[in-house]
Amino acid sequence: MEQLTFEYNARKKVSRRAHVGVAGSGDLEILIEPCQELRAYVVIRTQSNGFGETWKAVLDRFFSIYDLAVSIEINDFGATPGVVSLRLAQAVEVLQS
Repeated sequence: MEQLTFEYNARKKVSRRAHVGVAGSGDLEILIEPCQELRAYVVIRTQSNGFGETWKAVLDRFFSIYDLAVSIEINDFGATPGVVSLRLAQAVEVLQS
């Protein structure tokens, strides 16, 4: 099991929490909480070791679109980059609803 951490600048504060997905075979769970400072913090716990650069690319793309001040916890069980992007987009929908 590998743990990865990332940090990004942010400009938009959010006021609610979000929870999407389930940490099961080929999927992942995303938990989002508001962050008081204009930063985004991401902690990933993954069963698949050695994919740090792939995770960084997916998160770089996400935060270039959604510059949200949040703390994100991702519990991964082998999700593909497409599934990660889908779950992150779902989490944004929950935050905006």
